[in-house]
Order: sequence, then C-alpha cells, then structure tokens
Amino acid sequence: MAAEAIGLIAGNGRFPLLFAEAARAQGVEVVAVAHRGETPSEIEDLAPSVTWVRVGELGKIVRVFKRAGVRRAVMAGGIRKPRQLGGFRPDLRGAAFIARTRSLKDDVLLRGIAADLERDGITIVESTLFLGALVPAEGLLTKRAPSAQEAEDIRFGLEVAKGIGRWDIGQSVVVKRGAVLAVEGIEGTDAAIRRGAELGHGEVVVVKVSKPTQDLRFDVPAVGLTTVEVLQEVGARVLALEAERSIIIDRDDVIAAANRAGLSIVAVRGAV
Repeated sequence: MAAEAIGLIAGNGRFPLLFAEAARAQGVEVVAVAHRGETPSEIEDLAPSVTWVRVGELGKIVRVFKRAGVRRAVMAGGIRKPRQLGGFRPDLRGAAFIARTRSLKDDVLLRGIAADLERDGITIVESTLFLGALVPAEGLLTKRAPSAQEAEDIRFGLEVAKGIGRWDIGQSVVVKRGAVLAVEGIEGTDAAIRRGAELGHGEVVVVKVSKPTQDLRFDVPAVGLTTVEVLQEVGARVLALEAERSIIIDRDDVIAAANRAGLSIVAVRGAV
C-alpha cells in the first residue's frame, strides 16, 4: 500500500521549508503548492512535487491535491494581505470564495479556506505536524532568567496581549515597568518591537501570544533569528512566548543567538 501523500500550502518565510524537510525525514511524500512572490524557491529542493500558484487560485490548489490523492494538508507560512500584492489573481473558485466571505480578517479567511477544502475531502491539519521540537514547553529557554521586575512585566504583558487578541488586533505587546509601550497592529511584530523600544529607550519586555480565537492548525505565533536580531538591535531584555502555542523557527540557532546577546527567552502559560 502506498504511503500517504500530505499536501503543503506554502506561504512565505522558512516555516514551509522546515515542514517539507521534516516530512521528508519521516519518509512522507509532500505535494506542495507554492505561492509566487511569497514562497522561497528552496521549496523545490525539499518537496518532490511543487506547483506554483498565484494568491487566490483556490481552484487550482484543490485540483492539484485531488490529482495527487491528498486527503490531509497543512498551511505553513504567511501570505501578505492581498491588497499589498501585485500578484493577486483569484481564479473562479477563489473569486467566489472572496465574494461570499463577509470579513477579510486573517482568522476568518483561513478558517473559510479550510472549510472550502474540506468540502472536497481535504482536511487541514496542524502545521506543527512533524515539527514538535520547535514548539516550546513551559520554562526558561536561555541561560539568562528574567529579573523580578521583568517577570512582573511578563505577567502584565500576558494579560494585555490576551486582551488585544480578543479584538483580533495583534499577538505582541512591548512593556516596561508596568507600562504598555507598543501594541502590535498590522505592521507586524518586529516593527512593534522597534516602536516600543524607541519609546522605552531599550531594556523592554516583549510578550507574544496566540489570540484566544486563533486556530492553531494554520496560524501559529512564530519567532526566529530575525526576531532575536531586532531584540538585540533595540536593546530589549526579554522575549516571552506562549508555551505549547507558538513555534521557534531554527530553535537551536535562536537560543544560541539569544545567549550570545544576553537575552532572556521564556515560554509561559497564556491563561490569565
């Protein structure tokens, strides 16, 4: 009996590459659909089957997966907002999906796409499949532990971050000594860190969590080496992530870089 082929809807960044690499190491065949202008070209070195699509070509994705006998698929990596993309070219199925979707919020769009695929017998599963080592358990991840004041700021930041998450505003907040310096909006985590650190003159605490309504099948809060570089650049002191509900891309390299920079990275429970 042939082994199951798993579908990969690949967005930008290293996440889809890591998924394809981990699946290959497990002996699983990956049928990848990669997005032009988004997905790194290296995906072609890691997946035996890669079809390039434009953002919005939902019908083409379904046809590729059905031809390959794919019954389960993952979404890995982000896609920039369609209005920012010159390459947004929905096909008939994609256009019909957008027409009947009442909200363009990320969570709503992703859940809608998953439901649309499931009508064709393609189930969207957790993007962390095969990547459990990148998901941090609760505890200190670096050599340096947060100070008492920083630990208090983490607790405060968790409460604030979960609060803004209920309104689907963002995943991250920047705090210092009980004051909120920045709340992540559409600009993304790195820009929010820079903005908060400028106001706080460095030595800030960054807290990144999942939103209460976040569907972790395809929308997992992620940090990587770029995040550490930004933290070091602005003189931040602590990065707190939500345990079991986030991922660290290139985890070993991230922890090593944080240790060299004297940063503290800690995974905490998100309930407040």
